[in-house]
Amino acid sequence: MTQKHIRIYTRSLSLTCLLMLMLSSVISCNHADKKAEGQETPQIDVALPEVDSVTLHKTYPGKLSSLDMVDVVGRVNGTLLTKQYSSGQYVTKGQVLFTIEDTKYRDAVAQARASLATAESQLDYATRRHEAMKKALESDAVSQMDVTQAKANMEQAAASVQTARAQLSIANTNLGYCVVRAPISGYISGAALDPGAYVGGEGSPVRLTTIYNDDELIASFDIQDDQYRTLLSVSGGLGNAMYRRVPLEFKTPMSRDYAIDLYYESPAVSATTGTVNLKGKLSNPDHQLKDGMYVTISLPYGTDPQAILINDASIGTDQLGKYVYVVNDSNKVVYTPIKTGELVRDSLRIVTSGLTPKDRYVTKALLTVRNGMKVNPRFTK
Repeated sequence: MTQKHIRIYTRSLSLTCLLMLMLSSVISCNHADKKAEGQETPQIDVALPEVDSVTLHKTYPGKLSSLDMVDVVGRVNGTLLTKQYSSGQYVTKGQVLFTIEDTKYRDAVAQARASLATAESQLDYATRRHEAMKKALESDAVSQMDVTQAKANMEQAAASVQTARAQLSIANTNLGYCVVRAPISGYISGAALDPGAYVGGEGSPVRLTTIYNDDELIASFDIQDDQYRTLLSVSGGLGNAMYRRVPLEFKTPMSRDYAIDLYYESPAVSATTGTVNLKGKLSNPDHQLKDGMYVTISLPYGTDPQAILINDASIGTDQLGKYVYVVNDSNKVVYTPIKTGELVRDSLRIVTSGLTPKDRYVTKALLTVRNGMKVNPRFTK
């Protein structure tokens, strides 16, 4: 190959390399432009608010108590001999729980029976004497005064019989108190006294244990008197059907839902707290709930026929309060402060101001959007 040919070949090779570099640059720019364009207009999921009629609630703290809670007491004096149950177990009405030394009371029963027998014998004698005196009066063997005295003795003997019978009844009752039985069915607490301890229950009953029947419970809570007046004006009071199934909420979710039927309102406003006490009953078939548990009562007070609802997960919170991102007609993101109400159907939140039914709000990827950002909105169900 000549020197000339070498120069021509070299120039051709250089030209080819230059063209390839230019083509590569153009392709790279196109890819960069497309990538930049995709970054400027990301696809964002949006939705329109739901509009629906919802029941409005206000929450109040409350406390549960057993419908039947009975203190089991000792009513006689004596040594506690036995405890016949395990703490925390379920006991049935009439079941023997404790026994107390009964020697003193068995002796009292025997003495009362003897006194009754003596009184009945005296009554029989006085009755026969009165009859004899009446017959003797017919033959003028005795005076009317004698008959009257015999009758008085008979009536006194009859009264003594009644007294003796009452004393025997009291003695039998006290003897019966030596065996302490469960007055109701339910779960029983630990014993306040152990066997061997002395029970001095004659002067004042001594608490031995407590039984809780939690088949049914009462939820009690207080509301301010002005809120109570609002309740009356909006719903008409506790006779409204909306107060038959008032939902309860717990700090730790339960395996089933619970609701109360309101049945009681205090007849007066508390002068100390300025509140009205309300109570409701609920069934406790699984015995999950216990006396003394704290609950939250979601008390209904009216309805909103045109409530605006959005996904609760779409709401953000900052130092100014609650907000959502709205996509405007220019497909730009707009930071929108809102005011919210209660949660509805587990996942929807009522928006009381700041949003209209036609506003497209961002439902996902809240951390990837910012105010003024250009987006490509995509509706989700």
